[in-house]
Amino acid sequence: MLERFFKLSENHTDVKTEVIAGLTTFVAMAYIIFLNPAVLSLTGMPSQGVFLATILTAVTGTLIIGLFANLPYAIAPSIGMQAMFTYTIVFGLGFTWKQALGMVFLVGLVDVIITLTKVRSAIVKAIPDQIKHAIAAGIGLFIAYIGLKNAGFLNFIIDPSNITAINNKPYTPGMAVNSINSMLANGGVTPEITTFNSAPVLLALIGFIILVIMVILNVPGAFLISVIVTTLIGIPMGVTNTHIDALGSFGSTFKDFGDIFGQALGKDGLWSMFTTPKNILVVILTVFTMGLSGLFDAIGTFIGTGISSGIFTKEDQKEFYDGKGFKSKMDRGLVADTFATMFAGIFGTSNTTTFIESTAGIKAGGRTGLTSVVVAIGFIFSIIAAPLVGVIPGQATAPILIIVGISMMNEFTQIDWDDLEVAIPAFFTAAFMAFSYSISYGIAAGFIFYVLIKTIKGKFKQISPILWIITLLFVLNFVSIALN
Repeated sequence: MLERFFKLSENHTDVKTEVIAGLTTFVAMAYIIFLNPAVLSLTGMPSQGVFLATILTAVTGTLIIGLFANLPYAIAPSIGMQAMFTYTIVFGLGFTWKQALGMVFLVGLVDVIITLTKVRSAIVKAIPDQIKHAIAAGIGLFIAYIGLKNAGFLNFIIDPSNITAINNKPYTPGMAVNSINSMLANGGVTPEITTFNSAPVLLALIGFIILVIMVILNVPGAFLISVIVTTLIGIPMGVTNTHIDALGSFGSTFKDFGDIFGQALGKDGLWSMFTTPKNILVVILTVFTMGLSGLFDAIGTFIGTGISSGIFTKEDQKEFYDGKGFKSKMDRGLVADTFATMFAGIFGTSNTTTFIESTAGIKAGGRTGLTSVVVAIGFIFSIIAAPLVGVIPGQATAPILIIVGISMMNEFTQIDWDDLEVAIPAFFTAAFMAFSYSISYGIAAGFIFYVLIKTIKGKFKQISPILWIITLLFVLNFVSIALN
């Protein structure tokens, strides 16, 4: 039965190889069940609920890509999108986590529509390849920067004369302030490396060194092992929370999941965002940015891992870009990825992506959807780890963000830095993502500078109509923000 359904012989594999590949992929990416709650809970979401939502989303998406597309990939909430969810949409744009979940669902819905039509391929073709590489590299820089900050490796010196607002109200030097909830300063803020003399920072440094050593030595499951080892080291250092209430944790996990499940479609979610023209424009651009990032992420993973392994043939790639319908494996894989994001919004977590850690399973011989089914089973059993969610310290997960960000830096090598027509928009794409804490602002900056430079050079034919429209929307968004 398995042979016939997954076409094992046709794909030069067998059940044993697929099972080993699935277990390999699961171990390589299981860290996400701890990392995702750690990041999303900063928005006020209950971490135990996010833990279960992460697992259910991974199980659903991975089963879809395995059973529908017959591909050996795993789908789970994206690290880049969890960062955008928390730091851009909630902290930066001021939306609630319920509204952010509404956006995630909307991204999935829109992606399904454009994936089922040729709009998807039109968008892919409209955006210059070098800008695509800059987007991927920028997301990596953004993730690494968040990891450095979360680890406590960076401090920020604020000159009082550069403080412009406190508690969202204009501030002037000498003004009396009873308490500080938030502070805004201009360019006078100066970053510096921290002093490594506190237990939390030292634990993060130890965890980072452990992870670097294991990654360099290609230790299977390095991310998950580093989380466990760092958490254990944190016990005698007084950083790790040693209070474990197994029975209570399981109870709160399902209760908290009930509090976030379906909130994306509730009155405080999707439907509460379209209150003003400004909000509508911001939502449209944010949804577009999230969808665009997810699309490039998935395609990049497919192409980067599927060509050398023979999973995607040249004919399959040609069919993806030029063909009609869903004859190519890559088409069906993207359909699975987009439906998974819809479910992510409903379950209560950030956008999904096809995990690059799937490479580990592919290297172990995985070639069909049976590998994905094994990964999904692994995630189902990981529910027993619920009591550990509140135990894992942030210092154990921050190093993962740094290493993941570093691994994406190779995208910079695909950019022609000697050509300023390419280098300028590429630089601003990556720089604005990291230093404005916003993937959408990075993409906006890159598009605007690209269109501006090509217009100055009179190379109008190199600017597609789709790129003109998207860039105009980004400009209107910045104008709207400035006027309010």
